Amino acid sequence: MDTDVLVVGAGPTGMTVANELLLAGVRTVLADRLPERSALSRAGGVQSRTLETLDQRGLLDPLLAAGDYPVGTSHFAGLPLPLPTAPRVDPEPDTAAFRPRQPWRSVPQVDLEAYLEEHLAAQGLRIRRDHELVALRQDEDGVTADFADGRTLRARYLVGADGGHSTVRSLLKDEFPGRPGTLTTVAADVRLSGVEGLATHHRSPDGHWAGIFPLGTDGQGRPLRRLAMGGPGRSLPRDVPVTEAELRDGLRAVFGERVQLLELCHARRITNVARQVASYRHGRVFLAGDAAHVHLPLGAQGMNGGIQDAFNLGWKLGAAVRGWAPDGLLDSYHTERHRAGTLVLRNIQAQGLLMDWAGAGDPDVTATREVFAELAELPDVRRHLGGLMSGTAIRYPMPDTAAHPFLGLSVPDLDVLDLDVPDLDLGPARLYELLRSGRGVLLDPQDALAEAAAPWADRVDRTGWGAATAPLLIRPDGYVCWAGAADAPETLRSALTHWFGAPTGR
Repeated sequence: MDTDVLVVGAGPTGMTVANELLLAGVRTVLADRLPERSALSRAGGVQSRTLETLDQRGLLDPLLAAGDYPVGTSHFAGLPLPLPTAPRVDPEPDTAAFRPRQPWRSVPQVDLEAYLEEHLAAQGLRIRRDHELVALRQDEDGVTADFADGRTLRARYLVGADGGHSTVRSLLKDEFPGRPGTLTTVAADVRLSGVEGLATHHRSPDGHWAGIFPLGTDGQGRPLRRLAMGGPGRSLPRDVPVTEAELRDGLRAVFGERVQLLELCHARRITNVARQVASYRHGRVFLAGDAAHVHLPLGAQGMNGGIQDAFNLGWKLGAAVRGWAPDGLLDSYHTERHRAGTLVLRNIQAQGLLMDWAGAGDPDVTATREVFAELAELPDVRRHLGGLMSGTAIRYPMPDTAAHPFLGLSVPDLDVLDLDVPDLDLGPARLYELLRSGRGVLLDPQDALAEAAAPWADRVDRTGWGAATAPLLIRPDGYVCWAGAADAPETLRSALTHWFGAPTGR
């Protein structure tokens, strides 16, 4: 083998997979067909769950220190309702023990890609650019990838993270069912005047609409914005260039003369396509990110969904390469993330309908939007929507485990070290800091499960300090896979075996 894992596609999804593999000590090659990184911002919002993912790998604080990435609010279908980023379920009586969730932030995809590429390079992994995949073959032992320049690479596994027009997916001939794009809208990186104090979403009485989102600043410190707009007669073919005149006309239709276009940096047309592959796994080849699912980019769920695919897959591939993955662990990637992708496509399609983004002015849609807005005022409804849009509502199935409010959900952060322990100098530490090893974590607040967990000590770290909460077993990707009692070591052993393989001794 030339490498353990070949990752095709060096966007946020591919780089996140690569980072997880490096953390697991797995030889990794990251290849991309483009000769250089794209300058387009593309995505601009980072969900709470993705920010937590970065924090769990020690990447969040350096990212936030590297630029101006303001806190924002998520939305559902452009309704003027700030959504909470708290978990969808309140685990009583432990709620007070956990730290608040990270708020949504505006981080342009181009900035995130530059940051992740620099982080990987510091670990010795440099992207192999100008590598266009043209063929792949797999057998019982590995995958052979052929590139356009005649180079060939042999790997034990291959991850296709090469975008919505994925070559890997095409070569696999995987089914890509769903709906083709029927309408287009405009997304542009711009400088505007007259936006100070404006809300994010706006709609005119005749059906024209616009969304304005912060994108940090340009090289001269001037604020950039992501502008999305649509309305009657504005659905043009994707290959028609977006012009400054078109943007000015759209701004005037929504804002009159208040908002003016100062500079157009980049623009493109996006569609309401909604597709998802039939299978995320094909033997030794896996699909992730836009290679597995494409949809209208609403609510920052495209890039974020890909990063969550990568975070789910990375530690499982690492376990397979290192030889301790239990039966079914790699298959659980498809089981968990295909369902998550289905739920995202469902809420995206619902949002597209409620937004009436083509500006058709259908009175039935208008009435539905008004009723939905009234429902969204209810705390439980807003909380549910907040969980969907923040990424914290995804609950993975956890077999053979007693029910618990956190089971299958991503765990919020909490302090795990008691600073007042006599005769011990324990500095402050958080649960997310323990997850930075890329290993599982067992929270054992009563210090009663050491013997039961000892045979998995090479894969799971245990802490007996922390807030008064129930014992929790947390996977490397931050999801709770067991919640029990200190007097239930047998169920803990079962969960450890299911997710972390056979015991190997103390």
